[in-house]
Amino acid sequence: KYAMFNNYGQSFQEQRMQQLMEQKQMRDFMRMYTNLVARCFGDCVDDFTSNKLSEKELTCSKRCTLKNMKFNERLGQRFGEESTKLMEDQARMAQ
Repeated sequence: KYAMFNNYGQSFQEQRMQQLMEQKQMRDFMRMYTNLVARCFGDCVDDFTSNKLSEKELTCSKRCTLKNMKFNERLGQRFGEESTKLMEDQARMAQ
C-alpha cells in the first residue's frame, strides 16, 4: 500500500503521531503548572484579609516557583539523558 504524504514528506500516520505527542506535552505542561500553582499557593499564602500578597508571601511564592521550575528543568534533562542512553543501548544490542 502507498502512504499518503503531506508537503513536508510526513505520512498522515506520522502527522497524527506528532499531533498526539504535542497534545500530551501540552497536558503535561498544564498539569505541572496547576501543581506548581497549588503547591506554592498552599505553602506561601496564609493571609486572606487583604487582596494583595504580603512581602513575605510574595517572596515565598517567587522562591517556590523558581525552585519548582529548576526542579522540572533538571528532571527533563535527566529524562533526556536516560532516554538517550536507553536508545544507544538498544541500538548496540540490535547490531
